[in-house]
Amino acid sequence: GKKAANPAFWWVNDKGEEVKWSFEELGSLSRKAANVLSEACGLRRGDRVVAILPRVPEWWLLNVACMRAGIVFFPGTSQLTAKDILYRLQASKAKCIVTNDTLAPAVESVLPGSQFLKSKLLVGQGRRDGWLNLKELL
Repeated sequence: GKKAANPAFWWVNDKGEEVKWSFEELGSLSRKAANVLSEACGLRRGDRVVAILPRVPEWWLLNVACMRAGIVFFPGTSQLTAKDILYRLQASKAKCIVTNDTLAPAVESVLPGSQFLKSKLLVGQGRRDGWLNLKELL
């Protein structure tokens, strides 16, 4: 008989919800995400992205997308304070930050001190003024 293909990515949260991507799906999604970073966010090879997210599927997707586009991926835990976020933005000279609805207010509180930041990308269903929504752009 035929053996079922192994997924390239398989994520399960504490509620039992699953996301499974085949190698083909992960390839396609990561190309689209790389295009979002390059085109919508205006990033180029060598630019830096700070991602302050829990380990949701988009965290891994953006990590692969950054590798595809030659963009430096700086992961940050969702437990960072506003002061920690500002330090990472300044030290990395990040041009883009990626976070979710819950953490966006902490990011917004430090935006005046982040002179290199050009774009803000939101992961989730919500909308915020001045933020791009990853799901809509994909």
